[in-house]
Formats: sequence, structure tokens, C-alpha cells
Amino acid sequence: MPKKAQTKRAPAKPRLLSGGNPQIAKADGDAPVQAYITAMPGWKRDVGRQLDALIMRAVPNARKAVRWNSPFYGVEGEGWFLGMHCVTKYVKVAFFEGALLRPLPPVTSAQPKVRYFHVHEGDTINERQFTAWVKQASKLPGWSGS
Repeated sequence: MPKKAQTKRAPAKPRLLSGGNPQIAKADGDAPVQAYITAMPGWKRDVGRQLDALIMRAVPNARKAVRWNSPFYGVEGEGWFLGMHCVTKYVKVAFFEGALLRPLPPVTSAQPKVRYFHVHEGDTINERQFTAWVKQASKLPGWSGS
């Protein structure tokens, strides 16, 4: 009896959680972060690509991972300095020690050390300022959450 031809299935697209945040399994490295960015809906995908490129240009040796359905960036042995997350109307960048950055990123958090930077559809990112925050953040002791 002839064997049944096996068909390769395309990997399932990540499910979008509330606010359009892609559900990506916890994993280390660039590949899961790129999977997250690729799965970001609409205009948010371009923002994700731009932010990732700016972060990596500012900190070329940054460690990447996906935790809690969000890309994280850190320095090996120093913890995470930044995370990204899709919400309904913007992409939220969390600087985990943002209260120490100068000038302060514009959005406060319930966590006293954390500051946010939000990118809305149509916003132009001030690349010079964002890069300065990333460089400063990468030199501070990071958050050591798994």
C-alpha cells in the first residue's frame, strides 16, 4: 500500500491578545523577537521594526528574548533594561529603570522606577532622544525577572 504523502503545514500565525499584542512563547534570542515583530498588527509592525533597529544600533550586543508575550532587551549578566508591548492605540516601550533617565521618558507608571514611551499611529520617533534613552538604560542595572 503506498504511503500517504505528507504535507507540510505552515506554522500557525500567532494569536493576537487584547490590544493586538501577539502571543509568542517564552524564548531567548533574536528569532522569537522577530516573530513577535512580524506578528504585530498593521502600522505597529513598522514601529516594532524601527524600535528594534534603533535599540540594536544603540546597544549592538543587547540580549533579546520574549517574556510574557513581549520582547525584552538586556545586557548579559545585567538584566533587562527595556520591554515592548502592543496595546490598542499604541506601542508601549517600558524603560525598567526609566526614573533614572534624563530627560525622563514622558509617561509615568504605577511602578516608581519604570517610565514609558508610547508610539501612536503616525507618530515620528525622535530617534536621537530614543537612542539616548536606550544607551542610558543599557548602562544601568537591569530588571532581573525571568
